Amino acid sequence: MNALLKIAGALAMATALSLPSVAQSTIVAPGQSTTGTYMDYMKTVYARATFAELLQVPLATFDKEFELTPMAAESWSQSEDGLTWTFKLRPGLVWSDGEPLTATDYVFALQRAATEGYDFAWYWDFAGGIKNWKEVTEGTADVSTLGLKAVDDLTIEVTTVAPKPYFPSVTSLWYPVPKHVVDKLGDDWALNVDTVVSSGPFDLQSWEKSNNAVVLTKSKTYTGPWQAQIDKLEVDPSLGAPEVGLPAFLAGDADYSFLNTGQVPVATARYPDGIRKNAVFATSYISYDLDSAPFNDTNVRKAFYYAVNRDELTSTVLKDIAIPAGSILPPGYPGYNPDIAAEAVFDPAKAKQFMADAGFPDGKGFPDIEIWYREEGGYNGAIVPPMAQYLQAQFKDILGITMNIRVLPGAEWMDGLRNKKNNIFIAPYEYDYLDPSNFYGIFYNGGRHGYHIPDYDALVAKADSEPDWDTRYKLYAEAEQVMIDQALIVPLVHPITIAVISDKLGGDASTPNKLGFTSLDRLGHYFFTHLTKQ
Repeated sequence: MNALLKIAGALAMATALSLPSVAQSTIVAPGQSTTGTYMDYMKTVYARATFAELLQVPLATFDKEFELTPMAAESWSQSEDGLTWTFKLRPGLVWSDGEPLTATDYVFALQRAATEGYDFAWYWDFAGGIKNWKEVTEGTADVSTLGLKAVDDLTIEVTTVAPKPYFPSVTSLWYPVPKHVVDKLGDDWALNVDTVVSSGPFDLQSWEKSNNAVVLTKSKTYTGPWQAQIDKLEVDPSLGAPEVGLPAFLAGDADYSFLNTGQVPVATARYPDGIRKNAVFATSYISYDLDSAPFNDTNVRKAFYYAVNRDELTSTVLKDIAIPAGSILPPGYPGYNPDIAAEAVFDPAKAKQFMADAGFPDGKGFPDIEIWYREEGGYNGAIVPPMAQYLQAQFKDILGITMNIRVLPGAEWMDGLRNKKNNIFIAPYEYDYLDPSNFYGIFYNGGRHGYHIPDYDALVAKADSEPDWDTRYKLYAEAEQVMIDQALIVPLVHPITIAVISDKLGGDASTPNKLGFTSLDRLGHYFFTHLTKQ
């Protein structure tokens, strides 16, 4: 019998050796941040490891047409009073270690976020409006009072403080956390490759912490929607800068690259069928520490508002990769108001007069300042550095002031913004869910910038709970007028990303949507699971 087994084993091995190996499809993609701490989106958004979210499955997310698609949740319903949402999970979902994925893992994720200083906590207060979220995060109420409940293994119940007609869209950023692993390892579960477990379409193979490069592989346990069609995804943040990414693409070492304005003509001439454009729902703007001089003076802020020649900026320095921004909302985004946007004009005379009114005629006596922006790849890597240099020259010429420039790693920049370690920032922001509250929420009641403007907060709060959409949009426009009147920000540009992709890439993700745009990794869950490679 043993001899027969040995013979059979030898034959099997010989047969295996004679068969052609199945080629694995590997995509090499540019990354974003070169620094990352935890491989856990629900621990930190701004300092997360590269594409940590691709390891987990949200309750819902957006496809390339910006249609909300059920993911871990197969359905949801809203109560008659509008205050309670019930989500039903798909049966059979598991963690990569074989443990069932349950409603408890989603509820635990937000309970933990509310009690451990989550850097995206404002989102669940304003956008989510979860009952008692603010009280719990401020330590005045117990976590058990949160409007979150795992009714059973497959049912989540969420109670909000006001009707939230768009709440399912908010859940596109609600990822589960493996409670059974955190109970054993604490937050350390997300620090090491061998302890990270996934619930989504990819598993983690490697993570180089020195530059935040990761290798993800197709999950062997994920059974939900949008399963990966590639075997491996290698993400290299050093390729995020177009100056590095395009040479790598030309050498065959990357499958796509973002382009800066100088690269567009060359790439278009060489790869006319590979050019992809995307009108990103994003805005780059200047924000301030409103409590410290000189930007605690509205006149100073208004001087900056009128001193920016957005048309010149986007037709020269940022040609082909950005359009002028007059509003915090991008054109085409729900609630965008062209009348509001039209107020952001370049008016050097006004700018000079406001500086004089603030006591700094022609910039005399104005302190030297330093504008901070964060180091990153993608479209911001192409836009922000040259824009900062343009603004530096513009403010010197128009306002007579000296503005130095400092670039910081993402986590350090965010720490400076949140804790007011500097008084002026270039702040980029891209939508999270399709509703005006998303953008207005970042300035509401502290929000991302620590702004507390009573008139603004009152209008946004009223708009947020208003069931009539036309009325909501009107209220948001009034709120933005408050922002303009007090010059709380300086809208700068809305990005237009241009990339070049390899002709080896295919699948729905590689083709433009109905508007002619291709979102690439800005819709990461959709893009990387609907992409193929020859």
